[in-house]
Amino acid sequence: MALRDEALARQEALRGEVAGIVEASKDSNADDEHDPDGATIAFERAQVGALQRLAAQQAAEADAALARLDAGTYGTCETCGRPVGEGRLEARPTARQCIVCASAAR
Repeated sequence: MALRDEALARQEALRGEVAGIVEASKDSNADDEHDPDGATIAFERAQVGALQRLAAQQAAEADAALARLDAGTYGTCETCGRPVGEGRLEARPTARQCIVCASAAR
Protein backbone atom coordinates (compact mmCIF):
# COMPACT_ATOMS: atom_id res chain seq x y z
CA MET A 1 0.00 0.00 0.00
CA ALA A 2 1.51 3.31 -1.10
CA LEU A 3 0.36 5.16 2.06
CA ARG A 4 2.20 2.70 4.26
CA ASP A 5 5.36 2.87 2.15
CA GLU A 6 5.29 6.67 2.22
CA ALA A 7 4.82 6.74 5.99
CA LEU A 8 7.69 4.30 6.52
CA ALA A 9 9.94 6.30 4.19
CA ARG A 10 9.05 9.49 6.08
CA GLN A 11 9.81 7.76 9.36
CA GLU A 12 13.24 6.69 8.10
CA ALA A 13 14.05 10.16 6.77
CA LEU A 14 13.07 11.67 10.12
CA ARG A 15 15.37 9.24 11.92
CA GLY A 16 18.17 10.67 9.81
CA GLU A 17 17.10 14.20 10.73
CA VAL A 18 17.15 13.35 14.43
CA ALA A 19 20.62 11.88 14.05
CA GLY A 20 21.73 15.07 12.31
CA ILE A 21 20.29 17.26 15.08
CA VAL A 22 21.95 15.15 17.75
CA GLU A 23 25.28 15.19 15.90
CA ALA A 24 25.14 18.96 15.37
CA SER A 25 24.39 19.61 19.02
CA LYS A 26 26.84 17.05 20.41
CA ASP A 27 29.56 19.58 21.15
CA SER A 28 27.24 22.43 22.12
CA ASN A 29 26.25 23.61 25.56
CA ALA A 30 23.60 21.20 26.89
CA ASP A 31 22.02 23.96 28.97
CA ASP A 32 19.06 24.89 26.74
CA GLU A 33 18.01 27.69 29.08
CA HIS A 34 21.22 29.69 28.71
CA ASP A 35 22.42 28.58 25.29
CA PRO A 36 20.97 30.88 22.59
CA ASP A 37 20.72 27.92 20.19
CA GLY A 38 19.41 25.54 22.84
CA ALA A 39 15.77 26.52 22.47
CA THR A 40 15.98 26.09 18.70
CA ILE A 41 17.57 22.65 19.02
CA ALA A 42 14.96 21.58 21.58
CA PHE A 43 12.19 22.84 19.29
CA GLU A 44 13.64 21.00 16.29
CA ARG A 45 13.89 17.78 18.27
CA ALA A 46 10.30 18.12 19.49
CA GLN A 47 9.05 18.90 16.00
CA VAL A 48 10.86 15.95 14.41
CA GLY A 49 9.68 13.69 17.24
CA ALA A 50 6.06 14.69 16.60
CA LEU A 51 6.49 14.04 12.88
CA GLN A 52 8.01 10.61 13.65
CA ARG A 53 5.02 9.70 15.83
CA LEU A 54 2.63 10.82 13.09
CA ALA A 55 4.44 8.73 10.47
CA ALA A 56 4.38 5.69 12.78
CA GLN A 57 0.66 6.19 13.37
CA GLN A 58 -0.02 6.47 9.65
CA ALA A 59 1.95 3.27 8.97
CA ALA A 60 -0.01 1.47 11.70
CA GLU A 61 -3.31 2.72 10.22
CA ALA A 62 -2.25 1.43 6.80
CA ASP A 63 -1.33 -1.95 8.31
CA ALA A 64 -4.73 -2.10 10.02
CA ALA A 65 -6.47 -1.27 6.71
CA LEU A 66 -4.53 -4.05 4.98
CA ALA A 67 -5.57 -6.46 7.74
CA ARG A 68 -9.22 -5.44 7.24
CA LEU A 69 -8.77 -6.01 3.51
CA ASP A 70 -7.42 -9.52 4.18
CA ALA A 71 -10.27 -10.21 6.61
CA GLY A 72 -12.89 -9.01 4.13
CA THR A 73 -14.07 -6.16 6.38
CA TYR A 74 -12.40 -3.26 4.59
CA GLY A 75 -14.96 -0.61 3.72
CA THR A 76 -17.35 -1.64 6.50
CA CYS A 77 -17.89 0.79 9.36
CA GLU A 78 -16.49 -0.66 12.59
CA THR A 79 -19.20 1.13 14.59
CA CYS A 80 -22.48 0.61 12.73
CA GLY A 81 -21.60 -2.09 10.17
CA ARG A 82 -22.76 -0.05 7.18
CA PRO A 83 -20.53 0.74 4.20
CA VAL A 84 -17.92 3.43 4.84
CA GLY A 85 -18.58 4.92 1.42
CA GLU A 86 -16.50 5.01 -1.71
CA GLY A 87 -15.88 8.76 -1.55
CA ARG A 88 -14.68 8.58 2.05
CA LEU A 89 -12.36 5.65 1.29
CA GLU A 90 -11.03 7.51 -1.73
CA ALA A 91 -10.26 10.55 0.44
CA ARG A 92 -9.06 8.54 3.43
CA PRO A 93 -8.19 4.94 2.50
CA THR A 94 -7.55 3.97 6.14
CA ALA A 95 -10.99 5.11 7.37
CA ARG A 96 -12.53 2.73 9.90
CA GLN A 97 -15.89 4.46 10.22
CA CYS A 98 -18.55 5.88 7.92
CA ILE A 99 -18.85 9.65 7.90
CA VAL A 100 -21.92 9.58 10.19
CA CYS A 101 -20.18 7.57 12.92
CA ALA A 102 -16.91 9.48 12.52
CA SER A 103 -18.78 12.78 12.89
CA ALA A 104 -20.64 11.53 15.96
CA ALA A 105 -17.36 10.49 17.61
CA ARG A 106 -16.08 14.07 17.54
